Amino acid sequence: MNNKMVILIKRKRLLRFATLFFVLILLAGGCCLFFVQTAAVNAPKDEQKDFIKWVDFNLPYQAMEYAIKLDVNSQEGEIQLNFIEMLAYLSAKNGNNFKRFKTGQLDLVADQLKQGKTMAELADGLKYYDYYLDAYNAALSGLVGAYEIEVKEEASETGKSWERKYGLKAFSPIAKGYYYNDFDDFGVSRSYGFTRRHLGHDMMGSVGTPIIAVEGGTVEALGWNQYGGWRIGIRSHDTKRYYYYAHLRKDFPYNKSLKEGSVVLPGDVIGYLGRTGYSLNENVNNIRQPHLHIGLQLVFDESQKECNNEIWINIYPIIKLLYKNKSEVVKDPETKEYSRVYNIREISGD
Repeated sequence: MNNKMVILIKRKRLLRFATLFFVLILLAGGCCLFFVQTAAVNAPKDEQKDFIKWVDFNLPYQAMEYAIKLDVNSQEGEIQLNFIEMLAYLSAKNGNNFKRFKTGQLDLVADQLKQGKTMAELADGLKYYDYYLDAYNAALSGLVGAYEIEVKEEASETGKSWERKYGLKAFSPIAKGYYYNDFDDFGVSRSYGFTRRHLGHDMMGSVGTPIIAVEGGTVEALGWNQYGGWRIGIRSHDTKRYYYYAHLRKDFPYNKSLKEGSVVLPGDVIGYLGRTGYSLNENVNNIRQPHLHIGLQLVFDESQKECNNEIWINIYPIIKLLYKNKSEVVKDPETKEYSRVYNIREISGD
């Protein structure tokens, strides 16, 4: 047997070995894939999480305002309306298109409910009603309800008395008596660090303007962030909403009583408007125009809180809704700290 024949035989053996090895790898990979898929299919139901992963919040403030008015006015009647249910019904019926919204559309829904129809009957056949109901409950359920608040009363020894109310219990993030200007800037481009969408709302004002908690909750974040500067993150009591207040004032960004874990009430002074941020170094003013950046993140599952698919909705229409409900504040001349004038008590279960 000459050398050429030996080399040819060795090549054929090597080719057969390589082919067999490749087939074994494919079989092993297929088995792994089969077991992974089988495990996923057979996973316990409590491990197969099913929750909303995207919300297109398209409600105009006029629709929210009027639905809340109908809700509030109905509380003394036999049929109590729910503004969130009515808005969910309208979104499911009009395909989330409010370009032709008229208050009469909500009047029609309210009239049908007052005449004895149930929302389940009205929404029967509307494919996305449940989706909008869950989405709007997550976004809006902290805005309206029963509460007690101090009101001015000359006859009282303190000049105040407590009054029970039902209605809008959330506050504008800018204190009463302080000017700001804004526009709908959600989704516009940002370039610092990397090109990205603006997932919040900017409210331009003066440095030192008292910043107010929109609703009650727990402080989850407080400190420096490269993009937001001095910022505060507050989680609503039901954990569905995370409010993000950023670019707070240099040297004196927060109410000094706050720390992570602190509980705040709607209308509390939490910090002061500034222009910090866009720096790796703490306490740096790199924002040209003083403003508050406020964002609203919806959290349907804790896995969404900090991930690549966070749900930030356009809070601008909510800010417009809250324009008339502002917290009056007073300054302590010694501490230079601001605090609310009229306290509030939230009522659970209503």
